[in-house]
Amino acid sequence: MSTIARLFAEKPCVFSIECFPPKQTTRFAAMQQTLRSMKQLSPDFISVTYGAGGSAGGVSSVQVAEFLQNELGILPLAHTLCMGSDRQKMTAQLEDLRRAGVRNVLALRGDRTPLRPESPDFHHASDLMDFIRQTAPDMEFSGACYPEGHPEADTLTADVANLLHKQQAGAVHLVTQLFFDNGKFYRFLNMARKAGITLPVSAGVMPIVRRSQIERTVALSSASLPSAFTRMISRWQDDPDSLRQAGIEYAVSQLRDLIEGGADGVHLYAMNDAGVAEQVYEGIRDLLGR
Repeated sequence: MSTIARLFAEKPCVFSIECFPPKQTTRFAAMQQTLRSMKQLSPDFISVTYGAGGSAGGVSSVQVAEFLQNELGILPLAHTLCMGSDRQKMTAQLEDLRRAGVRNVLALRGDRTPLRPESPDFHHASDLMDFIRQTAPDMEFSGACYPEGHPEADTLTADVANLLHKQQAGAVHLVTQLFFDNGKFYRFLNMARKAGITLPVSAGVMPIVRRSQIERTVALSSASLPSAFTRMISRWQDDPDSLRQAGIEYAVSQLRDLIEGGADGVHLYAMNDAGVAEQVYEGIRDLLGR
């Protein structure tokens, strides 16, 4: 069985995509078609953001991960959250994933929202990692990192130092929050290596292709905006077609620089848009050796 760790051991640059479960079960068939289209891009794995499904409504991350694993033959990386969970709920989720044949998870604290209470058992992602290692030793888990520091961290240096807890807990790889300034990523990676972080790191990039993404996604990510990016937005924000193409070109430029700069992996936040994913992939496939 393929694992995330094996991918990074075997490939010079791992290419992955992120998807999210639809909020309505009636949209699952459309999502399945989207994922079939993404399969043609030969992603090394696809990560699935957290979705509870069931009584909470919508499609669960387990359902999507199972479809990827068993129907499409794509390695899934299922998100698990501290927020809103506890030992009992997490045990049940891990067992559901195990039954689906999924063995790779991304352990996250998760955002604080009114809908997700603090976990009584997992205060940090590293706590969840310790729990997974002890109770589900057949699972392999990854962690998140923030090139510009977690919004709640005092300093970037302190945040980087905290990554050691994830490495010591047994994480096999890290994936970054989205960013738009590659210089910030290279600075972060240099700091991480000096701090003793040896894990492979996937650099996360999101193409901004719609005006609605600008405030919602850019603001929530807390990512700094380089002048080239703000010029692009200012020029094309009132021209939907041009903004879409400019956003794709910006992401391709970012990714090409990251791959040529020696990134262990690149992670595409495609927002369930197979068309965007395809255009971005076509712009970088030569560097991936596809």
